[in-house]
Amino acid sequence: GVTQGLTADFTYNTDFAQVEVDEQQVNLTRFSLFFPEKREFFLEGQGIFDFGGGRGFSGGGPGGPRVGGAGGGASNTPILFFSRRIGLDDGLPVPIDAGGRLTGKVGAYSIGLLDIRTGSDGTTAARPTNFGVVRVKRDILRRSSIGGLATHRSVAVSGDGSNQLYGVDATFAFYENLNLNTYVARTETPGRDGDDTSYRGQFDYNGDRYGLRLERLVVDEDFNPEVGFLRRTDFQRNFASGRFSPRPGGIDSVRKLTWEGSFDYVTNGAGRVETRIATGAFGAELENSDRFQIETSHNYEFIADPFDIATDVVIPVAGYTFTDTRASYTFGAQRPVSGTFSTSHGGFFGGTKTGVGFSRGRIGLSPQLSVEPSVEINRVDVPSGRFTTALVTSRATFTLNPRAFLSALLQYNSRAASLSTNIRLRWEYQPGSELFVVLNEQRETLARRPPELENRSIVVKLTRLFRF
Repeated sequence: GVTQGLTADFTYNTDFAQVEVDEQQVNLTRFSLFFPEKREFFLEGQGIFDFGGGRGFSGGGPGGPRVGGAGGGASNTPILFFSRRIGLDDGLPVPIDAGGRLTGKVGAYSIGLLDIRTGSDGTTAARPTNFGVVRVKRDILRRSSIGGLATHRSVAVSGDGSNQLYGVDATFAFYENLNLNTYVARTETPGRDGDDTSYRGQFDYNGDRYGLRLERLVVDEDFNPEVGFLRRTDFQRNFASGRFSPRPGGIDSVRKLTWEGSFDYVTNGAGRVETRIATGAFGAELENSDRFQIETSHNYEFIADPFDIATDVVIPVAGYTFTDTRASYTFGAQRPVSGTFSTSHGGFFGGTKTGVGFSRGRIGLSPQLSVEPSVEINRVDVPSGRFTTALVTSRATFTLNPRAFLSALLQYNSRAASLSTNIRLRWEYQPGSELFVVLNEQRETLARRPPELENRSIVVKLTRLFRF
């Protein structure tokens, strides 16, 4: 504790052995997948680094299209500081040598300073790199703020030299449901001296009965936040959505009805339409907390470069127009079995796609034991081939006592032909001090025999809190 409002953290030769593995995803788009931050050191104080009205420090996962969607959605908004850029290189871990962080508040100011140095590793081409982040935000009015963000990467991913980002943002909250979010940012990267700016303006009214959102987002061709996450480059996005949600007094079983429509329009830097999505949805929230929704979207996608959507299945260059429909039913969290059942069917890049799934499931078997299953199956038939993807995830948690629990995460991914297991025992043997025992196992499922073991690791980690 530096002051009553500021906290300093330091780390050396950092180890994250106790962190739960990533939940696998199926990618049926031409864009990169997003995996949220799970390392506790980077999750603490994450809200201070939020930028432009969106997520910043850990990037808990931008919103976006469901799995198998074509590519529009709010996930196109850049995350200008994404902590998973630190300690990873092309998905492989890079050692963190040392670092420090200062976060907290001083009067009306929120302050976040971060400096981390990563080392080299024999399995990657990563060079020792220093990551620096400065975030300052000032509270104004009742619930509004203005601020700035700067990031620095001493070794740029593209080109020789370093990479920097500078941005200013403002968030205004009026009355109870009206918000205005905006930012302007630019980057500096060796060899990329063209248009390197991004800006966003968003109007959001989210009342109980009515909702309206308008957004304008621009990302230039050479905008390159190498300490951030950028799903899409060189585009301009205009988005509008409206919602009407009455609470009918004459239907005892219905709490709220919702009609919603949206239009998403994305062009590239040359003005060519790349994505156009018109969506209409109807939903109902019942008095028992169950929810039902059905939505239909009319899509247009222009594919400028062919991409592999599966083994030996390529989506060629062309413009594609198609319509798909999705229905879902969510059981209330108070039920012994809760979760969302969903099904979808429609066109998909010149063919069809049918999907079924069960997500955010929870089954309470006893006060100590709960299971969270998830299943997702997609059947895709396009001119260049057909295939089926299956992703099955099951998380189980057994509480031994208030200070100890055993959790297991089992995942099967047909696209990766893998079966993985992550089992963790966490015991807080005294306040702030913990023992972790972690078993990780990966098996390959292609061979016609019991899944073959690819790798296995057992880790024991002990932490001890000293107060002085």
